[in-house]
Amino acid sequence: MTDTTDASHATDAAGTADAAAVTAVGAVTDTAGATNGAGATGTAGAPSIPRPPRPGDASRATELAALFPALHAPQYWAWGRYDAQFSTVLPPDELVTNIHLVGFTDGDRVVLCRDDRNHWFLPGGTREHNESVDSCLVRELREEAGARLLGEPVWLGAHRCVTDDPVPYRPWQPHPEKAWLWGWADVAVDSVPTNPDDGEQVVEVRAVEPDEARRLLLDGHEAWWGELIALAVELRSRPR
Repeated sequence: MTDTTDASHATDAAGTADAAAVTAVGAVTDTAGATNGAGATGTAGAPSIPRPPRPGDASRATELAALFPALHAPQYWAWGRYDAQFSTVLPPDELVTNIHLVGFTDGDRVVLCRDDRNHWFLPGGTREHNESVDSCLVRELREEAGARLLGEPVWLGAHRCVTDDPVPYRPWQPHPEKAWLWGWADVAVDSVPTNPDDGEQVVEVRAVEPDEARRLLLDGHEAWWGELIALAVELRSRPR
């Protein structure tokens, strides 16, 4: 289930989908209208975090902050009264409350979801009580995108957030500091969103080119969302 006060769902998108590319939730289409097959195979799991910092992490973080300044700029998320700061340095596991994925399919197309408010977002959501990062990601991909991992996710970084709200969103969550974890992975969209009753109701899953993903996300989101997609594309192109 996705936290409905989650940063990825905090604002409505104002645009309407192109009728030629819109598909009911029973299949995912790219902008040319091709439908993914269900025959792909891959691993269902993902590694947990954190890993210890490695030599070069600090210099890489400085480089990426210069390349993506809007993403790395201090932010204020008014919906949760959060002061947020992105970093490619990963937080400790116990701070991570939310996980979201830039999922690539059919080469370099990005998987987006649209809910019944006409709001585009990246699949992901809130960890349940005692749920691991990898289990949360697998569950959220299935619930919101009808997708599964084809390999291990690569973590892009996280927003470290501090709120002045007196109580946490859920009683088991860390407070007042928490972290939103972002990653990328290759995925297969071979099912339909399960749409649990207490989550967003996804009405469309679409695989689009990265530029189109940025355009759709920026219609209702701040500029750093476009840079988040660009960061995923950049790091995916580098040796790992």
